[in-house]
Amino acid sequence: MTSIRAIEPGKYNKLLAEALKKIPEFKKPEWVDFVKTGANKARPNIDEYFWYKRAASILRQIYLKGIVGVERLRTRYGSRKKRGMKPAIFQKAGGKIIRLILQQADSAGLTEKIKGKKSGRKLTQKGKELLESIK
Repeated sequence: MTSIRAIEPGKYNKLLAEALKKIPEFKKPEWVDFVKTGANKARPNIDEYFWYKRAASILRQIYLKGIVGVERLRTRYGSRKKRGMKPAIFQKAGGKIIRLILQQADSAGLTEKIKGKKSGRKLTQKGKELLESIK
C-alpha cells in the first residue's frame, strides 16, 4: 500500500473526486456555478467538477494535518488580490463553500467535529479508510 504523501496531489485529488461523486451526501449546490470562491477572485469558477475537486482537496488536507478548522482552510485556499495601482495583498478564500463541504463530509460520516484546545474537523475511521483505499 502506498502512502497518500507519496502520490502526486493532483492525480490523487482527481481519483478521490471521482470516488466522492458516488457518495450521495456530496451534492453540488445549484448556486455554486454563480459565486466566486473568494473576494480575491475576479470571476466564478467555470470547472464543472469544481465542487468534488475542492472536497477531495479539503479531505486530503484534513488527512495530512490532523485537525483542521474552517479558518485554516480559508487561509490555505486564499490568494493574492489585485487592487489596481495599489500593491497586491493576501486575501482569504470564502468560507461558505468550505463550511458546506465539511458539513457534507460530516453527514457522510467521513469527518467529525472536535472541541477542545484545538478545535476543528478530524477524519473518522471510515474517512481514513476511504482516503487510503484510493490508489
